[in-house]
Amino acid sequence: MFSFEFMRNAYLASTMIAIVCGFVGVFVVARNMPFLTHTLSEIGFAGAAFGMFVGISPLNGMLLFTIISSVLVGRMSTKAARREDSISAVSGLFIGLGVLFLALSNKSASYATNILFGSVVGISITDVYQMIIMAGIVLIGMLLIYRNLKFDSFDALGAQGQQLATGWLSVAFLVMLALSVSVAAQVVGSLLIFILLTLPAASAKYFVHSVSGMAFLAIGFGLLGVWVGLYLGYLTNLPVSFFIATIEAIIYFGALGYSRYRAH
Repeated sequence: MFSFEFMRNAYLASTMIAIVCGFVGVFVVARNMPFLTHTLSEIGFAGAAFGMFVGISPLNGMLLFTIISSVLVGRMSTKAARREDSISAVSGLFIGLGVLFLALSNKSASYATNILFGSVVGISITDVYQMIIMAGIVLIGMLLIYRNLKFDSFDALGAQGQQLATGWLSVAFLVMLALSVSVAAQVVGSLLIFILLTLPAASAKYFVHSVSGMAFLAIGFGLLGVWVGLYLGYLTNLPVSFFIATIEAIIYFGALGYSRYRAH
């Protein structure tokens, strides 16, 4: 399997993505942002389609749209009133824009499929280097704000009492989240990105109670999903994203069952 360059590239890219998503996902779950993550994935789809329309790489278009919109959508989502409706409207708008850009770019349907569901076996070594750099930026950025972000995410009232700059902290995290969405979409696609950014972390919280423990376990669950998913995809020639989604869902329901078992 590893004699093929595309499989080596796929495993390298997936490993970096699982590490980033596991780490960032802990705070996505803690800050109750799964719905926002899903919205950013649709915005990423529109950005990738826009990139093809104007002649830049889909990843660069995705980065452009998600970074700019993450702050705007994040500020909107902090308002409780009509939060879900507002984000749904933004999500629907960007899906429509994505379809429009695809139509205008005259690309084949396979391009849309790759954006929506990922195309990990088509990742080149150049893509791998770009993803490693972006993943490094996210990890360094997360480590720089880790202490204050942990305080704000798990004890918001205490963070306000200590007069932390929670507004700027939130903006910084949203930018890291936007980068994570753009990176991970290369594997599971924009429509399934919330899988790696939510399920591993949501599963981990049932087994451990420290933030660092959640992060390490979430990364482990993410690595298990992408590694086994790639292997099964190689054996069966079926979509890798299907196997990743299935494995992460099985882990989550197993964690939920474990939690209920312990409660009795």
